Amino acid sequence: MDYRVLLFYNYTPIADPTAFAKEHLAFCRSLNLKGRILVAEEGINGTLSGTKAETDAYMAQMKADSRFQDTQFKIDEAEAHAFKKLFVRPRKELVALNLDEDIDPRELTGKYLSPAEFRERLFDEETVVLDARNDYEYDLGHFRGAVRPDIRNFRELPGWVAEHKDLLVGKKIVTYCTGGIRCEKFSGWLLKEGFEDVAQLHGGIATYGKAPETKGEFWEGAMYVFDERIAVEINQVNKSIIGKDWFDGTPCERYVNCGNPACNRQILASEANQERYLGSCSPDCRHAANNRYIQEQGWSAEEVTRRLAAIGEVPVA
Repeated sequence: MDYRVLLFYNYTPIADPTAFAKEHLAFCRSLNLKGRILVAEEGINGTLSGTKAETDAYMAQMKADSRFQDTQFKIDEAEAHAFKKLFVRPRKELVALNLDEDIDPRELTGKYLSPAEFRERLFDEETVVLDARNDYEYDLGHFRGAVRPDIRNFRELPGWVAEHKDLLVGKKIVTYCTGGIRCEKFSGWLLKEGFEDVAQLHGGIATYGKAPETKGEFWEGAMYVFDERIAVEINQVNKSIIGKDWFDGTPCERYVNCGNPACNRQILASEANQERYLGSCSPDCRHAANNRYIQEQGWSAEEVTRRLAAIGEVPVA
């Protein structure tokens, strides 16, 4: 494999995120890298793809900067670029919790657990293992016994916790996310809210999957990633598929976006079911006038009508 995918973040002061983003974009372009990087006054959060030489050059340059010298890069081997384009953009927050009073993970964050320590907590009856990711990420894969918050965006998580305090009060809380950045801020918020025993998986799922002492054991399914790969294997011991096709419930790890742009919901679906149900999650979305899946297929109105009839639906008059 000639390519790599880098996943990284660093909570470190950046005085002028807008100027930094412009300079960093030029730097990444000079190395032919692709991906997404967010820059804020509180630090940097990114994922990039490139050849081994290009990614090595990027990491070396980052570590030569005192602001980023302790950055931990999670590295995956890849067959090709995992992104189609390159974006480097300034933001107010690296991960959006939208709190009235923000959390600085450099001052307040949960205890770090190594992969081995985290694995032990999975079987501690006094511990609640809380997935800090979105519902569609959980549905593709999660740690055995982990709690699934019913959220579609990270910023909804504090509200979910407020509604489910009875699940967490008096318990040890351990949280995890893809690479660790969401848990840095979320675990600090939990401490601020009065939860006393709060810990986080250091380095996230990506680190746990590569740790020689765990080999991803007790992870079920695949890990959702925000690039062209969509799903990444974690469990090296006994892989399983837990994702279920949106339409028929059969095992599935293939995510697609609903064809209705106004919905855009991510659903698990086989190629056959995506086509059968016109690339849409519901009858309303199948009947949407600007359904992009239908447009991409180039189906005529007559063909759409025929396909709707095949699944027992009729066009909206």
